[in-house]
Amino acid sequence: MAEDDLESNVEDDEMHSKSLLETVSESKGTHSRISFEEFTDERMLVSYDAFGNKQMKIKVLEVSDENPPSKWKFGDRVKVSKILVTIKHLTSQEVEEGEFDIEAIERELAEKRHYTSTNRWVPANDIKNGYVVGSRHTTLISDASALDYIVF
Repeated sequence: MAEDDLESNVEDDEMHSKSLLETVSESKGTHSRISFEEFTDERMLVSYDAFGNKQMKIKVLEVSDENPPSKWKFGDRVKVSKILVTIKHLTSQEVEEGEFDIEAIERELAEKRHYTSTNRWVPANDIKNGYVVGSRHTTLISDASALDYIVF
């Protein structure tokens, strides 16, 4: 009996040490650990204004199910419909957030000024963890900037 108790204690200790090594997400079965290739540097997702006083991050909230034209020419792209823009003022550490329906803003600008400059087609590779890469920020917010919804 003493040997059975000793073996069960050893097994319990091994199971306990394995559970300590697991992260919380792994123990829940989500497996959220990412490989080095999937890692996205935060600096890649942020863009700055001309003076370096503000930084902006854009999260994609909704994409259209429309098929991209000329997939063979432009690659795999998605049409973004709604975004969440987060602007951080670096001098005061104040954070502003706003949700924008790019499709509605595009229609409004076309109606008011008879043109639109937004390119809502974003390459799928330029969306990392739900955020748009900083080099694509200008193309997504150009109409909102023209209507003074965003001052950046």
